[in-house]
Amino acid sequence: MASMPNSTRKVHPTSTTTRVVIGGIDTHKDLHVVAVIDTAETVLATHSFSTTRAGYRALVKWLRTFGEVSKIGVEGTGSYGAGVCRHLTDAGIEVWEVDRPDRSDRRRKGKDDDLDAISAARAALHGHRVSVPKSKDGAVESLRVLRVTRQTAVRARRNALQLLKMTIVAAPEELRDQVRNLTRMQLIRTCAAWRPETTNAADPVAATRIALKSLARRILELRDEITALDDLIAPLVTALAPQLLDRVGIGIEVAGQLLVTAGDNPDRLRSEASFAMLCGVAPLPASSGLTRRHRLNRGGDRQANSALHLAVITRIRIDPRTQAYVAKKTAEGHSKLEIIRCLKRYLAREAYYLLNAPAGALTKAA
Repeated sequence: MASMPNSTRKVHPTSTTTRVVIGGIDTHKDLHVVAVIDTAETVLATHSFSTTRAGYRALVKWLRTFGEVSKIGVEGTGSYGAGVCRHLTDAGIEVWEVDRPDRSDRRRKGKDDDLDAISAARAALHGHRVSVPKSKDGAVESLRVLRVTRQTAVRARRNALQLLKMTIVAAPEELRDQVRNLTRMQLIRTCAAWRPETTNAADPVAATRIALKSLARRILELRDEITALDDLIAPLVTALAPQLLDRVGIGIEVAGQLLVTAGDNPDRLRSEASFAMLCGVAPLPASSGLTRRHRLNRGGDRQANSALHLAVITRIRIDPRTQAYVAKKTAEGHSKLEIIRCLKRYLAREAYYLLNAPAGALTKAA
């Protein structure tokens, strides 16, 4: 049965023949609050809809009762708003991702779900604080999900290994002497092979053996999980961006992150400068008076920034052209950090043309 709106507020009777309306959605886990305004910013109504397919259908039907839906601003298209964003796109409605409301407006007007939805609609109307959302409907989205899972497994393995070593440091001497001189893999396999007596868990030696065995087996299981995910991720990246993998310093990890940052629709990025800003490698002006300078950009996708940094460090180590550039800039008096920032900006430009190349761009990037 189709889901009906949970509430109705500020409803004004309207004529639907020629009116153009704009929607705004404040997204939540179980309910989305939707506002509809006209081109004069008059608030026509607000409703709440459930986050189900039936709720999405009711949302679209309700919006169209007010007129022709020009566009919709949606908060959180990468999380709570992902489902409704896909449904609206399939319905042929233009969707814009809206950043969080301006803090100064929030201080003056207060904060509630209706106000946030209205703010999203007004942002979409004026094109302020909006961007084209990722489509999340292709192979790059599959790659993202696998990479996130792998990252959590790597983090859990690292935490388990650290705890294993810390437990051995404080273990009883008779137990610590057995394993203190083993290599890491010898230590893990030795502890995983133990068969401690579980009936005497009150004894510190027995309890420590049980804990070390559990940690060691966890590490081995996580290692197998990471290997299985790598076997899925590598072919995906190779199929999606072989042109990236052909470049010096860019491997599966770096290429995978750049693909995820660009999304399934990299054409949403207007220029290589916008991609550099997205990756947080576009220097920001910080000039005043006679002083002309730029400062480090601490915004953007920090994982993409880290991937570019890793690729640049690799190029500095093995690429002759990059080494010549570093030598030239060092002779001109630039610091190592300044040189790395420049190289990251150049690499972002190169990656943009490889990910979203118009005619002749690959030749230019080469």
